[in-house]
Amino acid sequence: TVKRGKPMVTSLNVDTALLQEAIELTGETAIENLVEIALRAYIQRLKQMKILELFGTIDYEENYDYKQQRNIA
Repeated sequence: TVKRGKPMVTSLNVDTALLQEAIELTGETAIENLVEIALRAYIQRLKQMKILELFGTIDYEENYDYKQQRNIA
């Protein structure tokens, strides 16, 4: 389980049009929640991109039988 950190008080200058669009898309009107939602989505996307970078980097043995490997457990 990941523990949530303590909230950090900060001042942000955010484009009003972006905030309005986020409010319309999410239904969320609290700016603090919108920022948190955006940060979580951004972090998730970055993690997904790191996983995609691994695609094709694993070399298997020439006669690797993945079906047999599944039946071992």
